[in-house]
Amino acid sequence: MRTSWAPGLVLLLITSVSYAQSKPSPATADDRVIIRPRTVTLIRRASLVKGFPEKRTAKVIYPVVSGLKNVQVLRRVQALLQVKNVFDSSIDEYRQDRWLAEFGYKVNYNRNYVLDVTFTQSGSGAYPDTHTKHFAINLKDGSVIKAAEVFIGDKSEALAALVNNKLQAELKKIVQELTASRSEPEDLRIAKEAQEPLKFTVENLVEFSVGAKGITFLYDAGYPHAIQAFAPVGEYFFSYSELKPFIKRDGLLGQFID
Repeated sequence: MRTSWAPGLVLLLITSVSYAQSKPSPATADDRVIIRPRTVTLIRRASLVKGFPEKRTAKVIYPVVSGLKNVQVLRRVQALLQVKNVFDSSIDEYRQDRWLAEFGYKVNYNRNYVLDVTFTQSGSGAYPDTHTKHFAINLKDGSVIKAAEVFIGDKSEALAALVNNKLQAELKKIVQELTASRSEPEDLRIAKEAQEPLKFTVENLVEFSVGAKGITFLYDAGYPHAIQAFAPVGEYFFSYSELKPFIKRDGLLGQFID
């Protein structure tokens, strides 16, 4: 994940801000928020993007959150979802660098006191790149949902092993597809070597996305750009019925199991 950029000299000539219209979801019993997207178009100084006219502008779309009766909880949620807290760069810092092309977000779930959001940024330096950052938020207190709060502790090893089975199956499929496509022997060797240390462990349970039908565990293989084509997608979905033995009934996700 990209967390810093080379400093650059830039002048903000003008920032155009517009609110995209969206139909807010009704907040029932304070179990969800109202989210409206705000769009900011950055216009960079010509000298900063000399030789790179396509980098003249960048678009940032971020969520404006409201709708909770508890002001303290609302402020915590707003703080978590502010631009600076996502990829460690503020809008002003994005203005002072030419890497960014687009910044946006997707709301995956927003009800039953759970707000699940994925942010994406894309840009280019030496090469094009895209990064994602995910937040699953407890709307009862405005905190990020922790694995220890929603999964049964003494079953964590078994849960991690379940997810690891899907990871290993995906890695095997990558090798099979490379073999079937008659890839270069060197590519096959590199892909196999890169896979050797990969394993989904208890420590990886902290990254998960909450949905209406189940939970998707997220895994970043950390491959360098040169071999990202061989990287696993790292998204492993399990229905709530599959996860029933592992979810705490008195935790926030207990509401999704019988």
